[in-house]
Amino acid sequence: MQTTWKGTISFGLVSIPVHLYSATQEHDVPLHQVHEKDGGRVRMKRYCEREEKEIPYAEIAKGYESPDGRTVTLSDEDLADLPLPSKKIIDVLAFVDENEIDPLMFSKAYYVGVADKAAAKPYALLRDALTESGQIAVTKIALRTRESPAVLRVHDNTLVLQTCIWPDEVRPAAGIAPEGDVTVRPQELKMARSLMDTLSEDFDLSQLHDDYQQALQQVITARLEGVEVPHEEEPGEAPDNVIDLMEALRSSLKQAKGGRGDGGPGGAEDAEGEAPAPRRRAPAKKTGAKAAPKAAAKTSAGGSTGGSAKGSAKGPAAKKTTARKSSAPRKAS
Repeated sequence: MQTTWKGTISFGLVSIPVHLYSATQEHDVPLHQVHEKDGGRVRMKRYCEREEKEIPYAEIAKGYESPDGRTVTLSDEDLADLPLPSKKIIDVLAFVDENEIDPLMFSKAYYVGVADKAAAKPYALLRDALTESGQIAVTKIALRTRESPAVLRVHDNTLVLQTCIWPDEVRPAAGIAPEGDVTVRPQELKMARSLMDTLSEDFDLSQLHDDYQQALQQVITARLEGVEVPHEEEPGEAPDNVIDLMEALRSSLKQAKGGRGDGGPGGAEDAEGEAPAPRRRAPAKKTGAKAAPKAAAKTSAGGSTGGSAKGSAKGPAAKKTTARKSSAPRKAS
């Protein structure tokens, strides 16, 4: 593995000579620019505007143009001699919990290896201290032409240096989330959690693959072999406005279940039956409404059993009974 940086980790009075190695790599299909008409390769040339000619890469330097139009030329030697301590030293500034660093700030990752055998013990000391504490080390490092904050953490028993962007380089998120008071009902939240649990079952991140690169390679192969380029069927349009959020969640949960019809806790049936909270509260109201008529009927059938029963006998029901009895002789005559 090619060394990216050589220097020292400064941990108090402890120094650890280390090398950095790039921890990630991207797999891209190499594409370059060509003339669409005839396929001729298009190449970029380094052209000097003042001399009006192409110049070799060895004569290229970096420059800065001031607001008033003046240009300052900086050579590689100027950049190499910057008075910057972090050029060769990773100075540990503090130890913090990992959740104190917003993941938005994380950038590129590097494996940290020892430069010699003598660095093995202090390396292991720092690694084990981070593992036992559950914390990460906050540092600074200068790579190429940029100084960046960074963190040291442990991955697979190996120290990893993760460069970060500066806090003021994180753009504010104001005005992006929906504005106003958006109310999420408890049953909707419960259904969403059920869907989350179902989608997370047996998930393996290592099984993900790059569909874009695979499809691009199929097109390139077809063109090389002179056969028809494969075409993917047009996917159906996704709904742009969810009217019934609960129904959309139920349908998503059923689809995620794959037709298994699980009836256990957290299954689609439980979620559907228990999610609408108003339906659970409604039966309690109906039961309370029916209790009073039943009690009144028992009192009428059993006669007066107490003061309250006598009071109810003298009410409107008693008047109606008297009226019916007095009207009976009239019908008979």
